[in-house]
Amino acid sequence: MTQRSDTPPATQAQPNLLPRHLAIALLLGVACMFAANHVAARLAFDNGTGLLLAIMTRSGLALVILGVLLTLKRQAIRLPAGTWPWQLGVGLLITLQSLFLYSAVARLPVAVALLLMNTFPIILALLTWALGGSRPTLRATLIMTVIMVGLVVVLDVPTWLANPQEMGDQWALGVACGLGAATVFSGALWITNHRLSGVGNSLRTFLTMGVVFVSMILAGAAGLVPGGLALPSNASGWSGLVALATLYGIGFSVLFISVPRLDMARNAPVMNLEPVASLLLGYLVLGQMLGPVQLLGGAIVLGGIVWLSVSRQT
Repeated sequence: MTQRSDTPPATQAQPNLLPRHLAIALLLGVACMFAANHVAARLAFDNGTGLLLAIMTRSGLALVILGVLLTLKRQAIRLPAGTWPWQLGVGLLITLQSLFLYSAVARLPVAVALLLMNTFPIILALLTWALGGSRPTLRATLIMTVIMVGLVVVLDVPTWLANPQEMGDQWALGVACGLGAATVFSGALWITNHRLSGVGNSLRTFLTMGVVFVSMILAGAAGLVPGGLALPSNASGWSGLVALATLYGIGFSVLFISVPRLDMARNAPVMNLEPVASLLLGYLVLGQMLGPVQLLGGAIVLGGIVWLSVSRQT
């Protein structure tokens, strides 16, 4: 009886988590959708699409998808007492993450911006530890280090750092925006896991997208981003806008609906596949060439992901 009563809460909650191999497979799929979203976004931006319009469109589509889910479930749009400030906070953090990331993309090569964004698993693990969670194990730290080294190689960061002039006059601001995107996204994931677990998954994600959507409308009406609501200038721009909205809406919805069951503090490094997938899709869609260095870096990242997936002690 004593052993039963002393069972830790974390152990009792384990049945709510997906099996590790399924969680990793789901995160790999989401990472590929986000990668395709960035390629589509680059196509849209290159053809006149405004920043706010892109974010508003993708969050609007997510609202439609989640609204249908809520209707089918006949779920009331009602938050438990005391959770609305946390829900609003998540929505605002995701709004900032979207603005920071695309601001970084506008000032840096897309691959560099994605590298900075994909430091979020490390930030999330440290944030979880700082706020009372378990300390990352030595093996987990080593795996994340291997993945980050692979990303540095696949994105050929040393070459860019050796000649920063090629990165533009606003390089420092771009780096700050990229790191800011990773930081606020980590905060949103932590709040979702630790403060909004009592809110229905679909409802939580629906309200998050609602905050993003309304924020973009208000920012556009206030003229905070010049040209932010500009329409695409041609068919390629429209195609990119539709694709980025579809890919982001589905990917974001799947991620935030599933995040309480994914054990993100352990499995989030899987999302580091996104820059590698972006490079591959960039080659297929945009004609960007991949060299031996990029292929080597991709192999390192994929090796780290496989190591993470088969490890039972991280």
